[in-house]
Amino acid sequence: MEKRTWHYINSGKCSGSFNMAFDEALLEWHSKGEMGPVLRFYEWEPATLSIGYFQSVSKEIDMEQVRHHQLGFVRRPTGGRGVLHEHELTYSVIVTEDYPNMPETVTEAYRVISGGLLEGFRNLGLDASFSVPNSDEERQNLKKPGSAVCFDTPSWYELVVEGKKVAGSAQTRQKGVILQHGAILLSLDEEKLISLFKFKSEAVRDRMRIGLREKAVAIDQLAGRTVSPEEAEVAFSKGFEKALNIKLEPYELSDAQLQYVKKIEQKKYGNDDWTFRK
Repeated sequence: MEKRTWHYINSGKCSGSFNMAFDEALLEWHSKGEMGPVLRFYEWEPATLSIGYFQSVSKEIDMEQVRHHQLGFVRRPTGGRGVLHEHELTYSVIVTEDYPNMPETVTEAYRVISGGLLEGFRNLGLDASFSVPNSDEERQNLKKPGSAVCFDTPSWYELVVEGKKVAGSAQTRQKGVILQHGAILLSLDEEKLISLFKFKSEAVRDRMRIGLREKAVAIDQLAGRTVSPEEAEVAFSKGFEKALNIKLEPYELSDAQLQYVKKIEQKKYGNDDWTFRK
């Protein structure tokens, strides 16, 4: 089968609000036919806590700790739970729902897109696999997650190594387009992550701390060495090319496109009305 060409963007280190505005702009341009499918990699500066579209700031997030650690704070357009974007490489995939061989269901489309992550981990020498809940109870638990922390437990088709979650992703569908983005953990500061969330008691916090160590792991722990964002980018870009049978072609935004991203950032993701809406 002939390989299709996708746009490839590495936007480097940007603020959380700019990163989310960038992804939304790509989705909009793709929906209008102004751009083809996109694979984008990016990082965060400053380190940022992002929360899912449906999360409640007042009920779940300790904003004093967010400020104490001098973190950025942003609400994503996608669902899911809180993610500390610090030592990681983040990816986003923007592709139409009717793309050839793209499944209609969210979970199956998630599996297809996440195949790029699976191949990326394998390129780094890690034996990764998909997490698939086995029992009815496990499947029901995914519908009512127990904490606000993303890496607390694997979801459908999350990537796991030795039973531990190594990448957290979320997906939204708007205007006929799929936007899936997620965090590839290069390293993990568990104490900082836990400190950012509210718990009913310190005992619950302690249980979460212990559980997180058992359920989540970063690449540096698995590989026994430091993996740079640059090395990860090479591994995962090749992974997406293989899994999706595509060829990546570098793309740079025009000045007009860049200004449009900044307009979305100012109006939405950099605006407290959006960020603290719940």
